[in-house]
Amino acid sequence: MSEEIKVNKGTTTVGLIFKDGVVLAADKRATMGNLVQSKTVEKIIPLNNRMAMAIAGGVGDAQSLSRIIRAEVELYKYSKGTAINVRSAATLLANILQGNKYFPYYVGLILAGYDSAPRLFDFDPFGGLLEHKYVSTGSGSVIAYGVLDEYYKEEMTREEATKLAAKAVNAAMKRDIYTGEGIDLVYITSKETKRITPKDVQTLLKS
Repeated sequence: MSEEIKVNKGTTTVGLIFKDGVVLAADKRATMGNLVQSKTVEKIIPLNNRMAMAIAGGVGDAQSLSRIIRAEVELYKYSKGTAINVRSAATLLANILQGNKYFPYYVGLILAGYDSAPRLFDFDPFGGLLEHKYVSTGSGSVIAYGVLDEYYKEEMTREEATKLAAKAVNAAMKRDIYTGEGIDLVYITSKETKRITPKDVQTLLKS
C-alpha cells in the first residue's frame, strides 16, 4: 500500500476591485494534516511594484510558481523595456498551469494589479483563467464568499474595500480550521502598493 503524501495546504485568500485599485487579503496559517505547521506564511507575494499574487493550496507548489512568474515579469521588463500588463501576466501564468495539466500544481491563485485600470484574475490548477470584481480561493472561500456576496458593491472606497476584505478572511478564520493566525492585507493603486500593518488591520476589523 502506498503511503499518502501530505502537503502543506489550507488558506483563505480574497481579492476585490475598488474605485481606485484592488485589494488582496489572506490568512497566515499553513497546515500539514491536522498539524499547524506555520503561523507566519506569506501568502501575498509582490510580482512588481503594481502587481501581486495571493496563493492557496500546496505551499511548495505555490511558492515555486510565484518564483517562476516573478522571474518572467522581470525578464519581460528587461527585454521589452516596459512593465508587463496585468492581463498578459495572468495569461502567462495560465499557460504555465496549462502546460503542466497532466501533473498539475496543487494551487489556487489570485493575481491582481493595476495598469490602465485595476485588474483581478483567478486560476484553476489546469490553467483556467477568469476575471472578477471579487473572488476568494482556499479552504475557507465558501465562508468568505458569504461576506463578499452580501456586502460587496462597485465603486467602493479604499477603506471600504480593505475593511470588507479583512472581514471576509476573518469570518473564514472563525469557522475554517485551516485558516488562521492573522490577516495579511495589501492594496494596489496607480500610485502605490502598500501592505497594511497588523495594527491597522485590527482597527479595520473593529470599525
